Amino acid sequence: MAYGKNTKKAQQRETTPPALIAWHVLERGEKKFWNRIGAAWEHEDGDGLTLQLDLFPVADGRIVLRKPKEDDGA
Repeated sequence: MAYGKNTKKAQQRETTPPALIAWHVLERGEKKFWNRIGAAWEHEDGDGLTLQLDLFPVADGRIVLRKPKEDDGA
């Protein structure tokens, strides 16, 4: 979130559901741990996405972007 400015785009992003959810996937042996770390919103012109990460993983693993599901509570 931008400090000092409450822009129209920031307001829209806060009220519009994200196009994708960002997950950090960590594999330990045969187990995979999925932790939600952020979300992405489509640009108005359809030519890109804005990715907002609430957490930045420092451990091994990968970031996966997936479409939100109904039960994600987003």
